Amino acid sequence: MLDASLKGQLGTYLERVTQAVELRASLDDSAKSQELRAFLQDIASLSDKITIVDDTTDDQRVPSFAIARTGTDISVRFAGIPLGHEFTSLVLALLQVGGHPPKLDEATVNQVRSLPGEYLFETYFSLSCQNCPDVVQALNAMSVINPKIRHVAIDGAFFQQEVENREILSVPAVFLNGKLFHQGRAGVEEFLAQLDAGDDTRKAAELNARDEFDVLVVGGGPAGAAAAVYAARKGIRTGVVAERFGGQVLDTMAIENYISVLETEGPKFGVALEQHVKAYEVDIMNLQRASKLVPGKSIQIELANGATLKAKSVILSTGARWREINVPGEHEYRNRGVAYCPHCDGPLFKGKQVAVIGGGNSGVEAAIDLAGIVSHVTLIEFGDALRADDILQRKLRSLTNVAILTSAQTTEVHGDGKRVTGLSYKNRKDGTTHQIELDGVFVQIGLVPNTEWLKGALDLTAHGEIIVDARGQTSVPGVFAAGDATTTPYKQIIIAAGEGAKAALGAFDYLIRSSVSDEAPADAKAA
Repeated sequence: MLDASLKGQLGTYLERVTQAVELRASLDDSAKSQELRAFLQDIASLSDKITIVDDTTDDQRVPSFAIARTGTDISVRFAGIPLGHEFTSLVLALLQVGGHPPKLDEATVNQVRSLPGEYLFETYFSLSCQNCPDVVQALNAMSVINPKIRHVAIDGAFFQQEVENREILSVPAVFLNGKLFHQGRAGVEEFLAQLDAGDDTRKAAELNARDEFDVLVVGGGPAGAAAAVYAARKGIRTGVVAERFGGQVLDTMAIENYISVLETEGPKFGVALEQHVKAYEVDIMNLQRASKLVPGKSIQIELANGATLKAKSVILSTGARWREINVPGEHEYRNRGVAYCPHCDGPLFKGKQVAVIGGGNSGVEAAIDLAGIVSHVTLIEFGDALRADDILQRKLRSLTNVAILTSAQTTEVHGDGKRVTGLSYKNRKDGTTHQIELDGVFVQIGLVPNTEWLKGALDLTAHGEIIVDARGQTSVPGVFAAGDATTTPYKQIIIAAGEGAKAALGAFDYLIRSSVSDEAPADAKAA
């Protein structure tokens, strides 16, 4: 089942298992069960601390298996075969159940351990989803720390009837005690914030107690990470406050144009960014949303939880998010047929008909990927021609199950109250309207800057971009900006990182000049 390379990797990791582990298999005579049995046998063959036992419990999914610490109630369960993006989740589950502690700070571990009540989490994932492993690994770690938390990770491709019955059209989808609890990427801290009612108040009090920063970076994407590293290397007090560290790059499947990194994936790149920042004395305040900027000698950043941070200088690197088409039905059917990540949600539409809105590189790439999964793709482009690179257009046009509509304006997403059933568009050349029957709509029309909270505090363009000069300085003294939220052209990871470094150098220069001005004698200032 496992090839030699994966066996070698797994065998090396399993040397760290210190406690006996049972693979409790719930199987029948089906082909999928036999495939899972072979998979489990391969795992057990790599460690003398791992054994396979039959799980005859009636209420378990088939095929599935639990990874259980022998003689305890500590376990996690996988329904399906966790390969692809979930192979790392499998490795971590084996290690953690086998005695290797999760990589969480002591305060977080204690908070998980002290959660009251009992919880049964069910996470539906797809093997091509790059957001799913974070969720699976977080809930697995929580269940190892606190046995009153149980978690089963379910491959939607193995249990399609469940996916249909629960009307899941976007992954990761997390159910708690039978009810939909969360959709999208999340980690332990996010889940604790949802489960622990007092978490927000405690975090706000901790943040209010922070001393004034020399440089406070708002945003944790490539621009924010670069700014933090460059500022910290100057030996000044640096903080990063971010809604989610890694930013938009976490939703990027493949990165092949970051110089010196031949090929990587967004989530891996995001982890590398955070590890680089953590190598310096940077105060990282994750899962915090900025809500207001108050200019002054001591600049204030107010947060959504009520806390206020102070800094002598600020670097805004809040990035951007997927642009919406803003038509009736889009919000109503979000995660119920309207999707923004073809890699995550595409497998849920296997054999169905979908549309992709957007004829740029991201839209055409999405259509190409989806064409290999779904029965038919309709690509809808507002302009008179596709805007994607020629090589991508040639590939798209070679596919027999793709239709291309140009000069087409999407006007409404239709549904039956539960899920998407189609969309309407207007032909911009002759004004006629048309309706297409569909099961899903993937929106790929670019990005919009995350700057609504800055309106009135500094100068923005009509499109909401922060206006910056050659040094990254904004219209407010001491406030700099970098990355996709600014007027800097060409929204690319490598450009964002460079602009972040530049903004940090600009902020450092501002601090030096400000300190010299503050220390100058009164008569010198008058002169």
